[in-house]
Amino acid sequence: MLNAFVKHVAKSIGMPVDRTEAAIGIVLNAADRQGAPIADEIFERVPGARVLAANMGATVGASTGVIARLIERTPGGRMAVAEQVIRDLHKAGLGNKEIGKLFPAIGKYAESAFGVTGVGHLGDMFGAVNAPASAVSSVA
Repeated sequence: MLNAFVKHVAKSIGMPVDRTEAAIGIVLNAADRQGAPIADEIFERVPGARVLAANMGATVGASTGVIARLIERTPGGRMAVAEQVIRDLHKAGLGNKEIGKLFPAIGKYAESAFGVTGVGHLGDMFGAVNAPASAVSSVA
């Protein structure tokens, strides 16, 4: 199923399968670090996807510690992860057009293969659109 996922996305964005596989791994790793529901859905339904995400996370030097992962789920951490995923995708050889096509292609596959909807861009991928507002306020 992972091969079908990668091939579908590669065909959709017109990119070689090896680069597409790396890109999907980078995105899934970042989405997992953010606690995005789409990552869990894909991990449950696509055997090998979690391993791909973990391997790409190790390749790009993603955070692995518990405290770092918690920090990445704060508003500032979410922004840092979103910026880093774009840098990592650029380092993997993707241009802006390919990155722009990547998220909708992942979303279309998730929708057609297992009915997950509402994933079409970076904010959807990481759950930022539906992220709960923090009840914590700071006082200066």
